Amino acid sequence: MKIRLVGKNLADIRPELAKFGLEETASPPELIVAHGGDGTLLGAEREFPEVPKLPLRDAATAPLCARHSGAPQLRLFTMGELKLSELPLVAGDAAGRTLYGLNDIFIHNRERVSALRYRVWIDGELYANEIVGDGVGLSSVHGSSAYYRSITHSLFRVGIGLAFSNSTEEVSHLVLDARSRVEIEIVRGPALVVADNAPDGIEVPDGGRITLYQSGRVARIYGLEHFMCPECRFLRHPHKLPFRSWLDFSS
Repeated sequence: MKIRLVGKNLADIRPELAKFGLEETASPPELIVAHGGDGTLLGAEREFPEVPKLPLRDAATAPLCARHSGAPQLRLFTMGELKLSELPLVAGDAAGRTLYGLNDIFIHNRERVSALRYRVWIDGELYANEIVGDGVGLSSVHGSSAYYRSITHSLFRVGIGLAFSNSTEEVSHLVLDARSRVEIEIVRGPALVVADNAPDGIEVPDGGRITLYQSGRVARIYGLEHFMCPECRFLRHPHKLPFRSWLDFSS
């Protein structure tokens, strides 16, 4: 199989690839092997959309349990024993552009010393005439265990999640139907729309609008349950309680 290897400390994993018949190529690859952490996977999906991914933790910087080092996972993959997950991406339309996120799309205050003021519509109905805060974002189910969780202290397993960051008003974080569309109007900005950990975003001025929704695109990822193993995470963060992701609630 022709692959593209991306990430960090690639010399550590590259010798293992040939043992399992995985050959690096400069031509369009059949598989992306993302060697690193969550950010590496997010970047790989952004750079190579729609190409299947096999994420492997970088053992040099992220301790792994005995089951989840690179070689065992490569062996399972070549034997066809790694589950393929299809994760819907969320999207944000603004200023004639569309951003896609595996985790989330967030709208932040562009000027860090000034709060953002914005209005919110959900499926065409006004939800909030004006909210003042640091921002608002739409999360996928996968992203519910990332930034959404740090804001809301909660997870969800179906639909899409709308989270309000540091708002002065008492507004509830929402879990919406996957078909819902959220429209944000910037009352006082400017605002910056970002997707996952992408270094660039879209600046939106006062009066500008952003539409947030679940897109028709999916990320295809092998072995996600191994990549997000709670035992591995505990080795990296032994002072924290055992972590539960959306995978712990899925069948």
